[in-house]
Amino acid sequence: MSTLLTVLGIAAFFVGLLFSIGFHEFGHFFWARKFGMRVPQFMVGFGPTLFSRTRGETEYGVKAIPLGGYIRIVGMIPPAEENESKRATRMRTFIAEVRGQALDDVLPSDGDRVFYKKPWWQRVVVMFAGPFHNLVLALVFFAVTLTAIGTNVITTQVDAVPACVVPAGAESIQLAEEQDRDVCSIPIVATGADAGQVCEQGTPGCAAPVASPAAEAGLRPGDTIVAVDGQSLDPTAYDSWTTVQQAIRGSADEPLELTVERDGQRRELTVTPIENVVPTDDGEGTMTAGYLGVGPVFGFARQSPSALPGYFGMVVSQSVQRLVEIPERIPQLFRAAFLGEERDANGPIGVVGVGRISGEVFAIQEFSGAEKLSFFLSLLASVNLVLFLFNLLPIYPLDGGHVAGALYEKARSVVARWRGRPDPGPFDIARLMPVAYVVAGLFIALSGLLLVADVVNPITLQ
Repeated sequence: MSTLLTVLGIAAFFVGLLFSIGFHEFGHFFWARKFGMRVPQFMVGFGPTLFSRTRGETEYGVKAIPLGGYIRIVGMIPPAEENESKRATRMRTFIAEVRGQALDDVLPSDGDRVFYKKPWWQRVVVMFAGPFHNLVLALVFFAVTLTAIGTNVITTQVDAVPACVVPAGAESIQLAEEQDRDVCSIPIVATGADAGQVCEQGTPGCAAPVASPAAEAGLRPGDTIVAVDGQSLDPTAYDSWTTVQQAIRGSADEPLELTVERDGQRRELTVTPIENVVPTDDGEGTMTAGYLGVGPVFGFARQSPSALPGYFGMVVSQSVQRLVEIPERIPQLFRAAFLGEERDANGPIGVVGVGRISGEVFAIQEFSGAEKLSFFLSLLASVNLVLFLFNLLPIYPLDGGHVAGALYEKARSVVARWRGRPDPGPFDIARLMPVAYVVAGLFIALSGLLLVADVVNPITLQ
């Protein structure tokens, strides 16, 4: 049964991925046809064609490798400019060959139906529509997940109240686990650069960990924090625990008013967080901040529609950060793929890895059907958001490169008009073909590296 659910999860992801790719290409296709451009091909995937059918003037099909898709619009590359140099060089010969192959699609009957003859703004709309469709899908999937199904949240209900304060990464934590001892009874250095190191009781700066402020203030497991310094909180809102955490971390040695609900009654508690070494939000390091000593309960809850803008903004910010970090994480990815180094859980992951995680989620018996569906739709939403952001990079041959070329053409035309000069005409995007091949080569290399890493050293939920 577990294997069947895993296969079902993987299959569901790739069906969702193909739909996302097809919807992206439909954005290009719809507006290209709307503006009268001829589109002879609409394909989902790359490589050998698995299925195709021609209707009207367009061949529709699915190819074997679901790593993208394309529509072919005639006249994507304009003819050579009249003043283009005729001097033969390897690069000019290469560009001329590419231009010739593109113009071979143009029929005498096409007339003004070719891409390069259309106004700049129509070309911008056509090329932007594909990524925009991915953005729409991401918004729809996130909205359905948050408001109709529910999502995993960190609630403001208190799960645990540690008896003492132990710095993150302290030696006494591992020692207590190894020797089955109470970590609060092991003397450590309290402050300074050596904070958290095990020491001998009685030496300067060495003492048993102090009691946690939460325990001293009377917080108990099961209490629900419903307000911080008078600011009301929804206990199951996706960002409420972050609000509590930020208030605590920013109030070292300063009184903080908490309103908690216990046994159906509300109580006002004054707590004073102490300065301590705590984990950073990404879990990859430590920082000095206020510490109270409470652990939250993890839950699953629907969110208010008003939470969607803030939630989506948070996800976009995180996705942009992950995209920016890709170049610096590639060396670690290479070591994980070929040298056996532990895979970075926050590093890049390919479609095979994401599909594997989808299958893993479907097979987890502890998850309810709603939790599995929520995770699956969130996964597809994140993939669509990445497709939107990645494709809008202003690099040819990505959609953003075409958009940038059309905008540059318009700007060049405006400057020429200001100077009383004739319109320079369409921007010759064929000159960027060397860049396109380099970008495509890098993308193929990264995809291959991700494939190897996802197979031999995958990221898993464990």
